[in-house]
Parts: sequence; structure tokens; C-alpha cells
Amino acid sequence: MVDAEILAYYEHGLEQDRLAGGGRRIEFLRIWDLLERHLPTAPARVLDVGGGAGAYAIPLAAAGYEVHLIDPVPLPVEQAAAASRQASTPLAGISIGDARELSAADGSFEAVLLLGPLYHLTTREHRLTALREARRVSRPGGIVVAKALSRFYPLFEELAIGLPPEPGPFDSTARFLADGQYRNPGGDPARFTTSYFHRPEELADEIREAGLELRHLVAGSGNVKLLPGLSELLDTPGHREYLLSVLRLLEAEPSLTGMSQNFVAIAATSST
Repeated sequence: MVDAEILAYYEHGLEQDRLAGGGRRIEFLRIWDLLERHLPTAPARVLDVGGGAGAYAIPLAAAGYEVHLIDPVPLPVEQAAAASRQASTPLAGISIGDARELSAADGSFEAVLLLGPLYHLTTREHRLTALREARRVSRPGGIVVAKALSRFYPLFEELAIGLPPEPGPFDSTARFLADGQYRNPGGDPARFTTSYFHRPEELADEIREAGLELRHLVAGSGNVKLLPGLSELLDTPGHREYLLSVLRLLEAEPSLTGMSQNFVAIAATSST
């Protein structure tokens, strides 16, 4: 059962175009770069768990993959279905589903994407359940790509954009840094929703405890969203490629991973 606050947040429909404009494009560009490098070659079967409106699923289908998308929120599933109908290559499957209880058969996919579910599963037990389900539906040697949000990045983002302090800011910040739990009781869609923010080593531990082989743990979009004029940099091909090259060069540097807005585990199931 998905938390009511999470459902309400995604029913606003704001996620559909979140990665398509401005500086937010850096997240899509970096995740796409990782998928191009680490997914098995098309036409592999890919299960996009928590795939929302299809930000990655639709271009993956266009690239020749057989993509099945599930999400627990009805509105994004409807948006993905609409986008699929208009796409040159439609998705192979779209349905409502929960990362903790996948309907797919054992060993039925070459790759499973968890690019959203882990940070909305606020207990370790539920995150491990989702990762074990991803392992179960993956074929031997299959790839699992899992993204987490960084515990430390939001503090610097708030400082950078000059958000006014709330009552007791030090106490609330200290609690967040200690337990990684974020809540938005006011329901303001501009302030995200119920989430868990990882330390890098926690994601690595969860991947291994779920029975997966951790191949890479890398920074995703880094902290470049804090750069002034990022949107303009991404508009210029030369600047964009240089920026992506720098992030690729630094992605595996452990001392920088926790400062990235997000980080990504590239894992694999046992080949036997």
C-alpha cells in the first residue's frame, strides 16, 4: 500500500515533464548515459519499476528494447499509456503495480530499473523487499539499476537557493541528517513528498543484503544543479558534452558520491 501523501503528490501530475526542461535535464542525461553503458543490448526485456509517465521507458522502447512499465500511481500510468500510443515504438506493457510485489514471473527480464521506488520506501525492510523482487524477476546475469537520493545534497541546495529558515531549523536539519527521513505534512507539491535519503554506503549494503552483486556505485547528476546558468550550459552542445564528460570522469570517486544529488547502483544477479 502506497503512502497517501506520496499518492497525492504524484497525482498533481508535476512529474511528467520534470526532467525535460531547465537544469533538471542533467538528471535525465546522466541516467541515460548510465543506461546506455550498462544495460544489455537491445532488444533485451526491461522492466521499469516505478517508471512514472515513461521518462526513460519511452526512449528505451525507441532504442529497440522491449519495455514493460509499472507504477503504483494511476495518473502517471495513464500518462505513460498516452505517451506510448503516440510513440513510434509503443511500450510492451503498462500497468499499476508495487515494487514490493511484482506480478512478473521469475527470471523474465534481462534488466530491471528501480529509478524511483527506493526513496519512497522509507523502511529498510521494504527497500530490501523491492530489491529482492527485482532480483527474482531478473534472469541469471541480469542487470538491476537502482537510484537513491543523497542524504547531504538537499542541505546545500537549500542554502544555495536561499530558502528562508523554518522554526527550529537546526533541530530539523540535524534530525534529517541523522535518520534520512523527509515528510511534507503540508502537502505543498513544490516541497516533494515522503522519502528516505540514503548514505552511499547504505545503498551498497542494501544491494548486497538483497542478494545482488554490486558492480558499480556511482554519482548520478553530481551537484551541478547548484551551478548558476546550468540550463544555458545544457543548451550549448559543446558545454553540455564537456559537463557530462566531467561528471562521467568523477562518477566513481567515493569522496564525492555523497555530495551528488543522487547516486546509482549498477548490480547484477548471479549468473548461475
